[in-house]
Amino acid sequence: MLGFILRILVSFGLLSFTIYLFGIGSWGWGILMIFPTLIVGFTFFRNENMILALNQMRLGNQEKAKKYINRIKAPQFLPRRQHGYVLYLKALMNAQELGLVQSEQLLRKALALGLRTNEDNAVARMQLAGICLQSGRKTEATTLLSEAKKWDKSGMLKEQIKTMQQQMQIAPSKNQMRMAQMMGGRKKLPKMR
Repeated sequence: MLGFILRILVSFGLLSFTIYLFGIGSWGWGILMIFPTLIVGFTFFRNENMILALNQMRLGNQEKAKKYINRIKAPQFLPRRQHGYVLYLKALMNAQELGLVQSEQLLRKALALGLRTNEDNAVARMQLAGICLQSGRKTEATTLLSEAKKWDKSGMLKEQIKTMQQQMQIAPSKNQMRMAQMMGGRKKLPKMR
């Protein structure tokens, strides 16, 4: 929040100084000051930590990307789609620390806010399908996986989707999991001779 207020103050100061330079007739310095004003204004629409995190992901450095994404403390002040991407990346990178429930909440919120590319939508739905499958919601996982297949226009996730469908056939349903918990798990029978 403090960074957002500082950004507003700096952009207002730069804008007023640029107008002042044009007002006194220093056209050269006024034109030169337009560029820093535009750069600071650009940060209202693109968060610098988000840009750095995406760059680190492109380079393959997941730890640095995770560090930059976790620096964003108040993503609700970002534009809608960028807010969705921050939640999406936090859910993917911090899945181990957050747990299934919080990862699922972040992914659902990111999908509700909207993701730009088809591949990101497909990956988010595939991750949600995996979470639903682990928690025993097989029908929901099936629908999410079919949606992921529709969103995967380029076929990048074809193998992962096929693997997840094979795992879905093996995985027990929620009722089977509940019955196993009630019965105390699987009991070994003595061997017959």
